[in-house]
Amino acid sequence: MDQNWQEVFSTSHTWQAEMAKQILEENQIPAVVVNRKDSSYLFGEVAVYTETENAERAKELLKDIQG
Repeated sequence: MDQNWQEVFSTSHTWQAEMAKQILEENQIPAVVVNRKDSSYLFGEVAVYTETENAERAKELLKDIQG
């Protein structure tokens, strides 16, 4: 991932990461979901990244869905 992007949300649930991405995009913050789960055993994390300049605002918007 480019240095201009920062992780703002992480979860073990893909649906929760997609929900976080949708919230950010509804607030005009571009976001990317990176699935870091093991494909065979399905353990690991799914992370949401935004550009560094939007990271603080993104974290504020997502604080209520932290699991």
